[in-house]
Amino acid sequence: MARTASFDRRSVVSAAMDVFWAAGYEGAAISDLERATGLRRSSIYNTFGSKRGLFDAAVEQYLECVIRPRLQPLRSASVGPEAIVAYLQGLRAVLADPASLSARSGCLLINTAGAPIGDDAAVAATVAAYRSELHDALARGIAARLPHLEVDAADRVTAACTGQVVAALALARIDRQGSMAAIDTALALVEAA
Repeated sequence: MARTASFDRRSVVSAAMDVFWAAGYEGAAISDLERATGLRRSSIYNTFGSKRGLFDAAVEQYLECVIRPRLQPLRSASVGPEAIVAYLQGLRAVLADPASLSARSGCLLINTAGAPIGDDAAVAATVAAYRSELHDALARGIAARLPHLEVDAADRVTAACTGQVVAALALARIDRQGSMAAIDTALALVEAA
């Protein structure tokens, strides 16, 4: 008879997410994951199948708990004209706060894209879907803020803002000032259009 798990799966995945976010998939040793989650290797493997299974669960929880709540005002049925500015200013504030994991570690998915695991087809698809989700949310915010723009012009502003957000997230762990400057550029694009 199989034993039932005596731990909170969400808490375990959250603890593992922080390890993967800070160290990356390759840098996260099983011993680090054991220490962070309070689980033994056997429990990690029995529950998640592998380190990779735990990573996949952590990525899904990252999307659900970190990314999508930030994007929600841009994805709602009715997007207000201030939503894009609020999103960018909120992201800037998080990246400016040295105590935030986002400021110290950037974006789990952007970091993953540049790591060896980013070559995995499933991981690459997840990162591409995230970028598409970000782009679509920003497009909705820009359309609400700048309804006078022609479609081509709105597409250019959206692409530029998406690029600046991705750059900010990529720079966060190594160049806080550059990261915030990228967000400032996105804000200026939205204000100037």
